[in-house]
Amino acid sequence: MTAHIIADDTEARVVATALAAEFRAGAARRDAERRLPRAELDRLSASGLLGVTVPAEHGGADVGAGTLAEIFRILASADASLAQIPQSHFVYVNVLRRQGTEEQRKFFFAELLAGSRLGNAQSEAGTKHVQDIRTRLEPRGDGSYLLTGVKHYSTGALFADWIPVLARAEDDDLHVAYVPRDAPGVTVVDDWDGMGQRTTASGTVRLDGVAVPRDRVLPHHLTFRGPQLHGATAQLLHAAIDVGIAGGALAEAVEFVRTRSRPWFESGVETAAEDPLLIQRFGELAVRVRASEALLREAARAVDAAGADLTDASAAEASIAVAAAKVTAAAAAVEVAGALFEVSGTRSALDSLNLHRHWRDARTHTLHDPARWKIQHIGRYVLNGTPPPRHGLL
Repeated sequence: MTAHIIADDTEARVVATALAAEFRAGAARRDAERRLPRAELDRLSASGLLGVTVPAEHGGADVGAGTLAEIFRILASADASLAQIPQSHFVYVNVLRRQGTEEQRKFFFAELLAGSRLGNAQSEAGTKHVQDIRTRLEPRGDGSYLLTGVKHYSTGALFADWIPVLARAEDDDLHVAYVPRDAPGVTVVDDWDGMGQRTTASGTVRLDGVAVPRDRVLPHHLTFRGPQLHGATAQLLHAAIDVGIAGGALAEAVEFVRTRSRPWFESGVETAAEDPLLIQRFGELAVRVRASEALLREAARAVDAAGADLTDASAAEASIAVAAAKVTAAAAAVEVAGALFEVSGTRSALDSLNLHRHWRDARTHTLHDPARWKIQHIGRYVLNGTPPPRHGLL
């Protein structure tokens, strides 16, 4: 596989905008038919966007958090499922940046610049909680490992070249094993049946005695032994997806009301777009979207600032800023995607139009991790100066 090499932040945003225009055209049909976006992901790989966080010394653009968040916002405004697929890709690029050896970074960064995709195999079902990881890396006499376990919600795995697998080694610490998608013993099952994000193929990965060389395993537990931006960056991208959903839903509502809706007979106006009550509601929804966009930009600035001078204090500030953005974005996505029907009228509920995909995507994606806990951490930080925990979800 070959891919374009993106030069800088400006080019990355231009490329994302062009791709979003392409992806938007078929988004409703892909969702309705549950047609997996393989061709679109190949376009994404070829565009070079998947390599934009590769460090400059390895040939990448090394874009900032603000640009990365904007890429996800732009793509999600066109197709939230498609935008969700590479979220874990960038999370595990960050693991390589922080915990990889020089040889590991050299190998994988070359893969990324060539267009390779990283998937995700981290969550498990039926365990005590989300951080109860039971997948095991068993050491072998030659220094390699055997990887065994079952993963769920494995967004990106079906389309990946490499699947990063979260597992515990003999010391019970968390590691990440980077496993080829086609390695013997790896089975990826397309059994995702969520009401939203239908085309993410966030199904099951089974790992049956997969042989993993020692140099494909990274010590993920070390990420959390000092100030870190792993969780803040991952959550920033989730927030960007929610902001994109809200913006995309608002744009659909605007277009529908301008071109298809009829005015209510009591309004005394000629078009729905002149209805003062609709104007009021669109103003309220626009404020929600603009507020979520502003907090997303502020959170990205905090992440970039912390990256330039990483301390306990700067990492905490970044995590709290991202938490505030995520809470606001999640609420905006659900509200605006639901209000699309309120402002557009009965015809907008036709299944053939598939406008409900925005709400289904918003409602599904915002279940990723609970906003109520983010609000708790924000409150503790503001009131008592308690720093947020280092667990990768904040």
